[in-house]
Amino acid sequence: MDKSIEQFDQFIELKDVIVKSNGRVILNIPHAIIPADRITACIGPNGAGKTTLLKLLDGLILPDSGTVDYSFNTNTALVLHHTPMIKASTKTNISLIRDAYPSITSTEIDQVLERVGLSRLASSPAHKLSAGERQKLCLGRAMLQKPNLVLLDEPTANLDPNATEQVENIVRKLGADGSNVIFSSHQLAQVHRLAQYIIFIDHGEIKEKGPVGPFFANPQSSAAKRYLQQELAD
Repeated sequence: MDKSIEQFDQFIELKDVIVKSNGRVILNIPHAIIPADRITACIGPNGAGKTTLLKLLDGLILPDSGTVDYSFNTNTALVLHHTPMIKASTKTNISLIRDAYPSITSTEIDQVLERVGLSRLASSPAHKLSAGERQKLCLGRAMLQKPNLVLLDEPTANLDPNATEQVENIVRKLGADGSNVIFSSHQLAQVHRLAQYIIFIDHGEIKEKGPVGPFFANPQSSAAKRYLQQELAD
C-alpha cells in the first residue's frame, strides 16, 4: 500500500530510525513516508509504539539512530493521553501556553475557549473538569499554537459517546483550519469517521500504511489482518 512521495503535498520521512528505552527497541523503522497533509490515524495493539511514534514526530524525543525529515516548516502541537492540570481555573490552565508563546493574547484565549465549548467553565477549577472537558481544554491549548500539524494520543479514550462526538468535531475543526492531524486510536469506528489514511504499527514497526478504505477492505499484511479480526470480534 506504500505510495510514492509525490502523492503527498506535505510528508515526514523516516530513515533507519531506532528508538530505545532501557535498552529495549521501541521503534524500528528502516524507511517510511508519512503524510502530513490530511487526517491520519495510527493504529495497532497496545504497546506497539504508537505514542512513541507521535512523540518522535513532534520532536519531544529524538531517535537513538536514524533521521526524521520534514518536507515543510513544522509547527507541531502534541496532546498526550494524560495531561495534568494545575489547581487553578480553566482559563489559567489554557493560558499556560503563553509561557512558550507569549504573543498569545487574552482575547485569543477567550475565542478558543468559545470554540471548544468551555467559555461557561472559564472560571471553574480545571482539576474538577470532566474527562471530556479536560480533553477539550488540551485541544484548545493546542489550537492556540496555530500548528500546521497536530498529534493526538488516544484523544477520546475513556470518554462517553457525547464527549467523544464533541472532541471529534474539534478535530475536524482543526483540519478545516488548515491543521493536519495524526492521531492514535483503538476505536476503529472512529478511525472510519475521522481518518483518510492509516498507519498500522506492530511491535515497533510500521507493518502497513495506506488509504483508509483499502486498508479495512483488504489489509495486505498478516499482522494487520490479525489485528482487525481481533478488534472487530470484540
